[in-house]
Amino acid sequence: MDDSAEALARLVACCSCYRSWFHQLALLLPLGLCLSNCCLPRHPAQATQLLANVANPERPQAVGATRRVPVSYRTQGRAHRGDLYLPSQSRGGILLVPGAAKEGKNDPRVVTFAMALARANFAVLVPDLVNVHELKVGARDIREIADGFSYLVSRSDLAPQGCAGTAAASYALGPTVLAALEPDIRNQVHFILGIGGYYDLKQVITFCTTGYFREDGRGWHYLAPNEYGKWVFALSNAERLSNPSDRKTMRAIAKRKMENADASVELLVRRLHVEGHDLFELLTNKDPQRVPKLIAELPPAVRADITALDLSQHDLSALRARLILVHGFDDALIPYPQSKALARAVPRGQVRLYLIHGLAHVDIHGLAPADAQKILCAIDALLGEQALR
Repeated sequence: MDDSAEALARLVACCSCYRSWFHQLALLLPLGLCLSNCCLPRHPAQATQLLANVANPERPQAVGATRRVPVSYRTQGRAHRGDLYLPSQSRGGILLVPGAAKEGKNDPRVVTFAMALARANFAVLVPDLVNVHELKVGARDIREIADGFSYLVSRSDLAPQGCAGTAAASYALGPTVLAALEPDIRNQVHFILGIGGYYDLKQVITFCTTGYFREDGRGWHYLAPNEYGKWVFALSNAERLSNPSDRKTMRAIAKRKMENADASVELLVRRLHVEGHDLFELLTNKDPQRVPKLIAELPPAVRADITALDLSQHDLSALRARLILVHGFDDALIPYPQSKALARAVPRGQVRLYLIHGLAHVDIHGLAPADAQKILCAIDALLGEQALR
C-alpha cells in the first residue's frame, strides 16, 4: 500500500477525516467562485474562512476566543463524556460524531475540524463513544449519539433558538442518521452533514469485498476498493462470533490486515471454526453475485447488527432533519451511489447532494473549479443552518 492509500485507510469510518480535504480546496475556491454555476453562496466569506481554519489551524482566520472543555453529562440516567468546543457566541450546535479511530475524540483531525466549526460560531460537542477506541462501528452507537445530541440541544447557550444538528463521515453516518430517528430527539435534529456515507450496507459490503457496485440498480461497475473498510467490518463483528477462539483469531486477522493489507494470515485462518470461516469467506470473496448468499450464512448476531445499521432496512420518511450530503465519484471506501440512494430515501426537499469529481472519499485528486465550488456550496448550506443570520 503506498503512502497516500495508507493515509486514506487510517481515515475510514472516521469523522476525523477533513483537514487534507479543505487544505487543497481553500486554494481552489476563488477560481471556483468565478467559473462555477453550482450555486450562489449566501455566506461566501464565512465559508471560505471555515475552510481556511481547517487547512491552517495554527493561523486561525476568525477573531474571537474559542476553547475546548471536557464535559460529563447524563441522559435518562446514562452517563457519558465528551469535549465541548465553545465559540465566544454560539449561533448553532453541532454534534460531531467521531468514527473508528483509536484516539477517538482526541484524534488531531477531529480536534482541528471541531475547532474550525467553533471559530465559525458553532458550539461543538464531540462525544466519547465506547466503540470508537476499539475501532468498531455498532448499533450501540445509535443511542450514545442520541444521548449526546439530547444534551447538546438541552442547553440554550449551545443551541440558540433550538438550532442544532449533527455531522458524520463514512460509516459513522449510518448510526448518526438512525439516532436522528429516535423519538426523543427526532423533531430537534435540524440538519445532518454527511461526507462519504452509506445507505445500503449489503451493497457496501459487496463493494468493499469485491470492488463491484451498481448505480440505480443497473449493471455492475468496478473500482479497486480500499480494503481497510472490510477489516473494520471484521473487527466490529468479531465479538459476535459464538466461539471465543474465533473471536480472538478474527480480531488478530483484522488488526494484522489493517496494519498491512499484504500480511499473511494463513496460519490464523486455519484456527477458525465454522462461524469464523463463514465470515472470512465473505471478506475474501471476489464474486459480487455470491455476496447475498454469504451474508445469509453469517451468524445470526452478525446479520442482526448489519440489519440494525442498514439504513435501507429502515423507514426514513419520519426523518425531520435536512441532509447535506457530499460524496466523491472516486470514493474507494463507499461508492457514490450510496449517497444518491440515501438522498432518494428521505422526504423530497430535505436533502442537498453534492457529487464531486476528483474527491476519493476524503482525498483530493485534481479537483476542478466547478467541484471546488460544490464543496463551498455544501459548507455554505451548513452555515445557513445557524440562527441569527
